[in-house]
Amino acid sequence: MKNNSQKPVNPMKVITGKDTRWSYCNVWEAKAINGGTPKFSVSLLIPKSDTVTVKKIKDAIEAAYREGEAKLKGNGKSVPALSVIKTPLRDGDQERPDDPAYAGHYFLNANSATAPGIVDADCQPILTRSEVYSGVYGRASISFYAFNSSGNRGIACGLNNLQKIRDGEPLGGRASAESDFSDFDDEDDDDFLS
Repeated sequence: MKNNSQKPVNPMKVITGKDTRWSYCNVWEAKAINGGTPKFSVSLLIPKSDTVTVKKIKDAIEAAYREGEAKLKGNGKSVPALSVIKTPLRDGDQERPDDPAYAGHYFLNANSATAPGIVDADCQPILTRSEVYSGVYGRASISFYAFNSSGNRGIACGLNNLQKIRDGEPLGGRASAESDFSDFDDEDDDDFLS
């Protein structure tokens, strides 16, 4: 059994809990948003009941804030308070009240210029793209860092790696082939060619 009581070497790195749900999975090919630099990305839905992961994320955001104070200060006279800068952890109930997938969850968007490693529950690489989709559950290795770009200051979330734990209902309104045809009665087609 692994000893998980050791403190992480990097206080800004977090491994989410296994009930984290992946949404807007863009992990196979980098895509540009609004003409920006192409990136790999995923939105992570973290159940509010997963207080361990939520605490780890809040602690990592605070560590990134402390580590990045000079960057956040920029040319200003003081470092802006953590409470007034942009942070990646958001409340799904407040920001996405019409989306049932976000109910009872926090969420954050993680991205990277390099492709994340993607493994299954046994840590074997996943090579079949259809295995990873918006709606699966798994862990994410993410890192937090401070940014200051053109007066836009805050804490961002970088995507390191992903571990798929189990399948989930696909998000985004697309049904799987299995769910589309599982209740189909072959007798309905009997007179199709007659």
